[in-house]
Amino acid sequence: MTEADWDPYGGDAHLTPVFGRMRLRTLVMLRWLAVGGQTATILVVNYLIGFQLPLIACVTVIVVSALINTWLTLATPTQRFAQNWEVAAQLSFDVLQLCVLLMLTGGLQNPFIVMLVAPITIAVASLAPRWASLVAGSALLGTAAMAVWSLPLPWIDGETLNLPGFFVLGLWSAIFIAVGFTGVYSWRVSQEGKRMATALAATQSVLSREQRLSALGALAAAAAHELGTPLATIQLTAKEMLREIKSDNPMHEDAELMVAQARRCRDILKRLSEGGEARDERHDRVELLAALEEAAAPLQGLGPVIDIRLSDACVDDGSPMPVLRRQAEFFYGLGNFIENSVDFAKTRVVVEGGWTDDFVVVTIQDDGPGFSGEILSKIGEPYITTRPGTVGQGGLGLGVFIAKTMIEKSGGSLRFANTVNGTGAVVTAEWPRKRVEAAAIIR
Repeated sequence: MTEADWDPYGGDAHLTPVFGRMRLRTLVMLRWLAVGGQTATILVVNYLIGFQLPLIACVTVIVVSALINTWLTLATPTQRFAQNWEVAAQLSFDVLQLCVLLMLTGGLQNPFIVMLVAPITIAVASLAPRWASLVAGSALLGTAAMAVWSLPLPWIDGETLNLPGFFVLGLWSAIFIAVGFTGVYSWRVSQEGKRMATALAATQSVLSREQRLSALGALAAAAAHELGTPLATIQLTAKEMLREIKSDNPMHEDAELMVAQARRCRDILKRLSEGGEARDERHDRVELLAALEEAAAPLQGLGPVIDIRLSDACVDDGSPMPVLRRQAEFFYGLGNFIENSVDFAKTRVVVEGGWTDDFVVVTIQDDGPGFSGEILSKIGEPYITTRPGTVGQGGLGLGVFIAKTMIEKSGGSLRFANTVNGTGAVVTAEWPRKRVEAAAIIR
């Protein structure tokens, strides 16, 4: 059982997550922080700790970074979004600037080499993989250059710190692994967050549309109430005209038509008004069996037989069937899972409703291939689908994520499993009765 990607505006769509963009001001501010931190570190190490640094060369490298930042601040609007290539170019410059500074102060032996991870993390979180790879590649090239040449690590006067070559190779390997691991980890977390944000936006769109449809009944009742008074005036005026026009006058027939049509409009508005009142008491209440039939109605006749039934144990027990509140989340969520069962069933889908004193339970079972073992733990995650040409591999898609979100929003919980003989999928939805049951009508 799987699910096609879902388009909140109708039809199927492959909603590929869009990589975020960064404001130019963010890059400028981050570079000012780097310039300030590098300057403070150089001064503290040289003057307070007493290690002799190539101060002029180090300050020159930092000044170049500050001048570029100043030019960006004055020459370009920093509020605009930077293009991907701009972000990649600026972060690559930051990486190379840091590498040059490290080469002047010990290279791979300098403990501040771990700072190379920072721009790579930013790149992976904000850029597409090909641009983030450019930044990571710059860092790896910089560390390789340090392995070839760098000034000695500043140390106490009269002493020289010479680390074994094998140890330096280990340091380089550690940096290489740290850059790669941090990049992959940040990319996965960033991608998951962006996918979740897109999926939640789609869910909100569905809820908004369903709420607008639910509000149409109340809107019709309000319109009927507002139009009643002017229509009564029109009807009264038409009757007065009819009394004053003689029967042999050609306009007499037109006046009769006006009176009849005004009366017809008042009848229509009266029915609309009564419909709105009926909605409050009756339309918002639906028995469990009727709710299941309504959720499955659009899918009847599309292939496999859909068997709607009540649990034998509940029927034999003799307890009254629950009467539920009409909730868009309930119908959309169940309808989506029924649709998935219909898509993958061979001949039959069984939708069974049951209840206890505390819970309402709906089970959807089909005779299809069932869930594969590798996706049972991933069901409901966005952008996981086995349909050809869709985003992701090995599970369910965005539609199931939305349906699961709606079921949980209505107070329910879901369980996914396969039948005992492994020839079908089973989806079980359970709600506390107090969350879905309608209050009794008070007359």
